[in-house]
Amino acid sequence: MQPRIESVPEKKLVGTPVTMSLIDNKTFELFSDFMPNRKQVKNSLGTAIYEVMEYDGEHFKNFNPNKTFKKWAALEVENLEEIPENMSTLILESGWYAVFTYKGLAKDFSTLMQYVFTDWLPKSEYALANRPHFNVLGNKYIKDSPDSEEEVYIPIQLK
Repeated sequence: MQPRIESVPEKKLVGTPVTMSLIDNKTFELFSDFMPNRKQVKNSLGTAIYEVMEYDGEHFKNFNPNKTFKKWAALEVENLEEIPENMSTLILESGWYAVFTYKGLAKDFSTLMQYVFTDWLPKSEYALANRPHFNVLGNKYIKDSPDSEEEVYIPIQLK
């Protein structure tokens, strides 16, 4: 599975963050809180949901499923002028990303991540960049369906 390499412009997001780890996974709670309230975001640029992961610079050096990171459920917006009371803002800085299309169930997502970090990335001309990772859940995303598709953005830089 080869990604496309894409220069992504800055994105302004509005959503809900939560601090979690792989062991203390709060993804279900995060999306359960965000999804019913997403219509409160007034100036969204489409309906795609952004699942953003903010890791510290050491997160991937020594894998530890107890390490915490911040995960967001968010929408891209035109500007940051009208923010719902119960939400926060995040600006994704521009940069290069390896973009993979994942098709399948959420429970099998780790197979893609294992491939990216143990096979594709070490063999590529790229290194992991210290910027947020994100997934775009667009119109092909179908919760709990093996036919579900999402775009997976891994931040990269030349080695």
